Amino acid sequence: MAVERKFVEDRVRKLRVKEWMAQEVRNAGFGGVDITRTPLGTQITLFVERPGLVIGKGGRRIRTLTEKLKEFGIENPQVSVDEIKKPEFNAKLMASLLARALERGWYFRKAGYRFLYRIMEAGAKGCEIEISGKLTGERARTEKFVAGTIVHTGEPANSCVVTGYDIAIKKLGVLGVKVRIIPPDAELPDEFEVKDVLAKDEQEQASEAEREEKETPAETEVHESKDSEDEPVSGDAEESEEEDEGKSEEEESEEGEAKAE
Repeated sequence: MAVERKFVEDRVRKLRVKEWMAQEVRNAGFGGVDITRTPLGTQITLFVERPGLVIGKGGRRIRTLTEKLKEFGIENPQVSVDEIKKPEFNAKLMASLLARALERGWYFRKAGYRFLYRIMEAGAKGCEIEISGKLTGERARTEKFVAGTIVHTGEPANSCVVTGYDIAIKKLGVLGVKVRIIPPDAELPDEFEVKDVLAKDEQEQASEAEREEKETPAETEVHESKDSEDEPVSGDAEESEEEDEGKSEEEESEEGEAKAE
């Protein structure tokens, strides 16, 4: 039972670290954290939109974060910061930014459509934004903003869809923000590619014809060289031999006429 308890404690510790880190670097655009055990210690990678705010002046803030992580029972923490190259495809970051916009006083419908258009213009295949809570009155309700293609069931819902969640604290209560994104590189099961077989065959035939054209001149040169070796007598020599034979026949005919006279 000790082994099971150890695994549970490790998972609880990681969850506490992730929640604390999300609150600590929320102003830098928190997009997720990756915690990995290594032989030298624990590697913690932060994915943020603005790494400079996490590192601080002269690395002062990142050293403070490293010292505070030791209080969670993490041995030899090594913190690194990575910048998110495409913020629009990071569902966690988009949910966090949307929650901060709602806290600043944005109207929920304006904020939902603004972030929806931003994600779709970046090239996403589909996006769904869900805002729930006391939006306009004392009664809680849910508002959805959908664009493109979104998968809700089956294995593609887990492998193709990126999900992010965050909360916005307002005077009327807490609003929940959930963002689901299908990035452009995701392969959906209903997508297929039709290969042009005829064009491929034509290209192969053209390449074969070019290859034959390149090979034929070399072969003709080889054949000509062989023919020249087999026939040592040239055409001029043959013509001279024929002329000599014609001259000898004329001389014999003249001698025969002289004898007859």
